[in-house]
Amino acid sequence: MRVVLADDSTLLREGLVRLLAEEGHEVAAAVGDADQLISVLEKSGKAGEQPDAVVVDVRMPPTHTDEGLRAAVQIRERWPSIGVLVLSQYVERRYATELLTEDSEGVGYLLKDRVVQVDEFLNALERVGAGQAAFDPEVVRQLLVRSRRSDPLRTLTAREREVLGEMAQGHTNAAIAVRLHISQSAVEKHANAIFEKLDLTGTSGYSRRVLAVLRYLGT
Repeated sequence: MRVVLADDSTLLREGLVRLLAEEGHEVAAAVGDADQLISVLEKSGKAGEQPDAVVVDVRMPPTHTDEGLRAAVQIRERWPSIGVLVLSQYVERRYATELLTEDSEGVGYLLKDRVVQVDEFLNALERVGAGQAAFDPEVVRQLLVRSRRSDPLRTLTAREREVLGEMAQGHTNAAIAVRLHISQSAVEKHANAIFEKLDLTGTSGYSRRVLAVLRYLGT
């Protein structure tokens, strides 16, 4: 894949450059802030050499608040064919809400600690570059946490919660079946039960899998 990196940590950025190069990927550019990232993508678009994916930190200069987030949202709007893998030190609910629109294809959200687990990181990046979703299980867990008073997820069984967590990570029914050691038909049955309990059975024009997560995201 052709990848562009954006992170203000020189150590992490250079480490990712070497890792991706060793795995046979092309790092088209590695920059330290969101403005440079957008500039690189604009130039690559004019040259007909857009990357397959970008890896972007959430907090970068100058304010270290949401520069990376705003860049990620802009990339999805301007270049929807480019996969966006967000790295963050923390799980930011409103950041994930910005990225999880009606279509989460080509989007991922990992905690930076995941970079230490090379295979998981590379797998997530490749999935995002291929137009799939990739969310860290811990990110999904925290996004689904709600207060007991307002949490409709209480209606789900333990197995349905597991299936929903796997769906939110971007796994297909076939992949979920393998990961949970159950049949694909059982996964489909649980998925339909989830959609029914969350009142998503009549939804059209949107991904019910994404809506099942979005409904409980804080802003």
